[in-house]
Amino acid sequence: MVSIKDKEIYEKMLKLIDDIHYGDIKGIYNIVVATVVALKEIINNAEWTTAENLMSIIRTNGKYLVEANPLEFSIGNMVRRILQIIREEYTSELKNKNDETDPQESLHKILTAEGDQQVDFNISVPSLKSAIIEHINEFEVELETCAENITQQASEHIHSNEIIMTIGTSKLVEEFFKRAAETRAFEVIVAEGGPSLSGHEMAVNLAKAKIKTTLISDVAIFAMMSRVNKVIIATHTVMANGGLRAISGSHTVAQAAKHYSVPVMVLLPLYKLSPLYLYSHEQDGFNKHVSPLEGVIDDANVTLLEKIHVYNPVFDYVPPELVTLFISNTGGNAPSYIYRLLSELYHPDDYEL
Repeated sequence: MVSIKDKEIYEKMLKLIDDIHYGDIKGIYNIVVATVVALKEIINNAEWTTAENLMSIIRTNGKYLVEANPLEFSIGNMVRRILQIIREEYTSELKNKNDETDPQESLHKILTAEGDQQVDFNISVPSLKSAIIEHINEFEVELETCAENITQQASEHIHSNEIIMTIGTSKLVEEFFKRAAETRAFEVIVAEGGPSLSGHEMAVNLAKAKIKTTLISDVAIFAMMSRVNKVIIATHTVMANGGLRAISGSHTVAQAAKHYSVPVMVLLPLYKLSPLYLYSHEQDGFNKHVSPLEGVIDDANVTLLEKIHVYNPVFDYVPPELVTLFISNTGGNAPSYIYRLLSELYHPDDYEL
């Protein structure tokens, strides 16, 4: 027998899936916020008594969300982050509860628990719900300030009279450049990012902000790279090995930068960091293809589609060896440090939902 609350939760999950699928919720940040709000509602409204009980509910609904949107890695990231918050708050509240009853026994339990990493999540803790909700509220504030914390570091990485290359458009990269332009004079070369040509929008926005900007065709990336001091790009996802799923064309930029020993910096809000692995030979299964009419073939040549196959992938895979530095909301990190960030954000038991 399905309870009314379970039915309501299921309907809300279904609506969130539809909103993401049909584009009513666009952009990774908005998807992340909507996912956290939905999971918080589950914690508030679902019928659960223990942390184990709650984690099972979150895992079930989270898996449902992930399977419906397999290419939006940030959804799975948020499910894992909420599970980690539940674990942290449960351990903390249980410790407080034991401290009140028997401090000596509590100390013994903590010491033994740290040794074997075994925590019993089936003990009922009345204050757990309010503690989890409070922690999630703090996490939501952290999400809001994510972009600001990254752009604040702009003047540390961009210096006067430098020439910087980027590709396509990214609101975060744009704000990063604008923040640096407040105290520095530098030049930006924007590769147009075919076939969508989103770089045109980026170039216009930077020029309006009085930043010296040059728009180039993607075929000129290698030719222009010898003049560039550094590359700054955005990413859709960063995988556990430090590789990127970034806008199509990013791999070309990173390879050209490697050839000329130009540092490649990637702006990384930590909600984009996934504990899953992806290697170049697997990338087809992780890519998204859109209609070739979006920039590849114009309306006048639609009849050509009957004779040719056109692939229009949205993402490139950029291996970690082509990345110099990740600039996250907590500071700059080398790709080799990614494993440490993952251990802080997610619990190993939640990597596979």
